[in-house]
Amino acid sequence: MAGRATTQKEGARGGTMGSPTRLNAPRPALVETAASGEPHLVDRELVTVVREEWRVVDRWWTEEPVDRRYFEVVLESGRNVCVYRDGDRACWFTQRA
Repeated sequence: MAGRATTQKEGARGGTMGSPTRLNAPRPALVETAASGEPHLVDRELVTVVREEWRVVDRWWTEEPVDRRYFEVVLESGRNVCVYRDGDRACWFTQRA
């Protein structure tokens, strides 16, 4: 994309100057949770429905294991969003926004 500025956040997600960004790459998200750990707000927008929840624990035998708790939610605007909490990094990300 000609003329598109690359931000510091893009570099932190694994993209480098001149390299294309991965399709559906996770993006950092601001998530507030209920006492149960389910998302209540995603990027300052109210979650109206938690449609599905699942957990992925994989590659535990490697130096880069995966431990994620995923939620498919519907936001107040009607958008469907998939968010997950990375257990190893203790932070939230969105996909399919």
